[in-house]
Amino acid sequence: MNTQFIQLYIDPGTGAMLFSVLIGVVTALFYFLQKMFMKLRFVVSGGKVKDISGDCLEYVIFSDSKRYWNVFKPICDEFEKRKIKCEYWTASPDDPALSNEYEYVNTAFIGEGNKAFARLNMMKADICLATTPGLDVYQWKRSKNVKYYVHTLHEVGGVTEYRMFGLDYYDAVLLSGEFQEKYLRIIEGLRNLPEKETFVVGSTYMDSMKEKLDGIEAPEKNDDITVLVAPSWGESSILSRYGKTFIKALIETGYNIIIRPHPQTAISEAEMLDNLKREFPENNRFSWNFDNDNFSVLNRADILISDFSGVIFDFTLLFDKPMIYADTNLDLSPYDAAWIDEPVCRQQVLPQLGRKLEEKEFENLKQIIYDMIHEEYYHEKREEIKKIAWQHEGQAAVRTVDYLVKKHESLVQKEEV
Repeated sequence: MNTQFIQLYIDPGTGAMLFSVLIGVVTALFYFLQKMFMKLRFVVSGGKVKDISGDCLEYVIFSDSKRYWNVFKPICDEFEKRKIKCEYWTASPDDPALSNEYEYVNTAFIGEGNKAFARLNMMKADICLATTPGLDVYQWKRSKNVKYYVHTLHEVGGVTEYRMFGLDYYDAVLLSGEFQEKYLRIIEGLRNLPEKETFVVGSTYMDSMKEKLDGIEAPEKNDDITVLVAPSWGESSILSRYGKTFIKALIETGYNIIIRPHPQTAISEAEMLDNLKREFPENNRFSWNFDNDNFSVLNRADILISDFSGVIFDFTLLFDKPMIYADTNLDLSPYDAAWIDEPVCRQQVLPQLGRKLEEKEFENLKQIIYDMIHEEYYHEKREEIKKIAWQHEGQAAVRTVDYLVKKHESLVQKEEV
């Protein structure tokens, strides 16, 4: 037997853990060498040395993907409007932010994946704002030179549908509605965590989409029905659970079908997605959509079919259109929701926003879609949920920057005492 080569397999979870250890070692070494170098400079200069460790930034916004620019653009615009300096760091080389010409907001690409996290782990800042969950859980570690970490939501749904420990190590969470605080407190109590500061700001990206929607003409109505399929990703999503069977049923309706996979599908489930794209090529009534901005496709669709994706809230609450959600028997075990002994927000709200679709009903999909488009019952429910989930409509960017500026002032005052 040839033993010249030994192949080792490391699963993704173990790989992430090992990388985290490596980052910790590298970070510790960096600060040790930095400290020793400064001491050496101090001795050589006879005790007269300036701080050479770099300036501490006041505000840093971090985005792990260009798809969150719709969350952060209104905030950057508000910083610019107030003439307050702010850093916007992105892990996407083609982030739309990089082409914006700001005077007070500096946009920068800091590398992709682990390179970006390595930069963040050695960041010096007063406040870091992000929508990335998992701080201090995997690769992204809290820098000892960052005073305050603030999380802002990228949807108006629940806060426990993040992967396990998603928000545990943030100092504060900006909410879209007061109802979300209840679930944060439950998780904190179960895990014996200190209470995070919360502040209800609303939703920046929903505000922007609403402004855009108000500024355009509604699409012309015709007899052709356009169905948008926009699922989440993972083993419990529509494409993973039902795949070919579901897409065949859609095509057989004769309606215009647009399938918009979750961006993470192309990363975590690339093989599955490639197989589906090969089996179901585009034609004049069937298309795949991968646009960075989902506004156009949401506006064009007459009805949405999803599962547990946050796009459900965008489509129903903003566009006030009907929705069908597939019964995929969502496995909650990887999520914070698994810790709670009651139906999570999404499970409670979905029946009020749309109709559940079971696999045995696929053969009747055409009629189900038609009936839902002409059903008036859910309109009133959508309005009720909108008032709860999307508070302070139109004010999210202002309230976000108000909070960050006030928090920064308190951090400065605390240091001066």
